[in-house]
This record gives sequence, structure tokens and C-alpha cells, in this order.
Amino acid sequence: MHTDFALDKGNAKLLGVCAGLARSTGWDPLLVRLGAVVLTLCLFGPLMLALYFVTAFVAESR
Repeated sequence: MHTDFALDKGNAKLLGVCAGLARSTGWDPLLVRLGAVVLTLCLFGPLMLALYFVTAFVAESR
């Protein structure tokens, strides 16, 4: 398991944020993506989208 976060462009579907989070935590990328979609639609909406794009532009890429 990796402890440092970086975008995972090799497994990215959009910008690599969820794939990078999955890689750094050791979770399945599909579960991380589903969790992000559920949180976006049910709870946080625009805030979650803003955090996603800020993370995509601030984090390092692998």
C-alpha cells in the first residue's frame, strides 16, 4: 500500500483523482469511483465537484 497521493493517469477515467486515491489507499478503484458519485449526487454536489477539480489540478501525476 502506498501512503503518498498522486494522480493515476494510467487507470484514469476522467482526470485520475479516484484512481490515485484508490492506489494510495489500496482500495478497488471501482468502489472509490462509486463512492465519489454517490457523495456527489446525494450529499455534497457542487462542493464535491469543486474538490475533485482542485485536486486534479494541484496533485502530482504518475
